[in-house]
Amino acid sequence: MELLDFEEPIELLLEQIEQAKIIASKSQIDMTETIADLEAKVEETRKNIYKNLTPWQRVQVSRHPGRPYTLSYIKAMTDGDFIELHGDRQIEDDTAMVGGFGSLDGKSVLFIGQQKGENTKMRQYRNFGMSNPGGYRKALRLMRLAEKFNRPIVTLIDTPGAFPGITAEERGQAEAIARNLFEMFRIKVPIICIIIGEGASGGAIGIGVGDRVIMLENTWYSVISPESCSSILWRSWEFKEKAAEALKLTPQDMLANGLIDDIIPEPAGGAHSHPEIMFETVKAEILKHLEILEQKDVNTLISERIEKFTRMGVFNER
Repeated sequence: MELLDFEEPIELLLEQIEQAKIIASKSQIDMTETIADLEAKVEETRKNIYKNLTPWQRVQVSRHPGRPYTLSYIKAMTDGDFIELHGDRQIEDDTAMVGGFGSLDGKSVLFIGQQKGENTKMRQYRNFGMSNPGGYRKALRLMRLAEKFNRPIVTLIDTPGAFPGITAEERGQAEAIARNLFEMFRIKVPIICIIIGEGASGGAIGIGVGDRVIMLENTWYSVISPESCSSILWRSWEFKEKAAEALKLTPQDMLANGLIDDIIPEPAGGAHSHPEIMFETVKAEILKHLEILEQKDVNTLISERIEKFTRMGVFNER
């Protein structure tokens, strides 16, 4: 497992475990108790580290290369019947945005999300999870399909931002995202949005308007990344930790400011340390919220969704 820089105490303990195993294999010394004690200390150290993460450290965890991505969640949560749908029916099939129908405990659901790719070749193929306009238009096409067949929608957000290239701008990147925002307010089925990794800028909000907006414990959600914020304010990336603190981008900050509805806890060590546990936790959370949302009539659902977002940022002068 790849460890992050702040996990150095864990790395030292893991090295001691390996040394103990080597000694046990090359001699008659019983190292079972020593190894067990070291493994317990690893878990204790991991819990202590992850209990007190800084905003920048949470950003690092959200980007961990071993962290499960959208398709991993979908395949683990569905009943083996997920069918991916392709194309925006205008220009392209954007590979950074995936979507399709699958069953959650027998309930048909539309899943949409950004997919980063699990190795270098796939990251290039998926454009590192940065969607072109076609990706947002594909997402909207699928959401309208879900609305037609009265199926709830779950979006899984994990992107460093919408693709900023020339071709994306030529094809209407801003319009595509704005159109999604406008239309998602009016979709007549429940929408649950979950940030499973990075939630950056319009790339995230383009599929982020829902009746419930939820973040995993070690994720971030902001209009700009800490590095970009640092480069604008201080003309250097060296102040990214200070920027992460100022941006208030952690789930705890977002919940306190009334911008999200809930936080899903992660296993000690992050989602990548125990992905199976994370899949089950997210699935249970989705089913819990769907049970509540599906009891609401369409007019109530839409009016509450609109009210939820329009009250954000409102303040009173005295």
